[in-house]
Amino acid sequence: MFIANGKHIPDQRVDISPSPAIRGREVLVRYKGLLAESGADRVFCHYGYDGWQNPNTTEMRREPDGSFVTSLPVTGTNQINLCFKDSANNWDNNSGWNWMSDIRY
Repeated sequence: MFIANGKHIPDQRVDISPSPAIRGREVLVRYKGLLAESGADRVFCHYGYDGWQNPNTTEMRREPDGSFVTSLPVTGTNQINLCFKDSANNWDNNSGWNWMSDIRY
């Protein structure tokens, strides 16, 4: 679940906590989407802020339940933008919509 554009979005594939994200802190991102379900050995979180400014990619840690997690710094002003890829460069971008969380101060 996450909050985007002021709306609660229930999504079993991605959880962002806390959401809305708090500027200057970190968020925990948990990914259980298509790549994890397809048996990816490694998953990376590609993220940026405020419409994909300053994009970065970080490797996520596999959890015993098969999900992947990472902590991200919250340095944007309005939103954090996310999508995911595996080690074979297969992407999960939510059918082109990506994922996002509002940022508050």
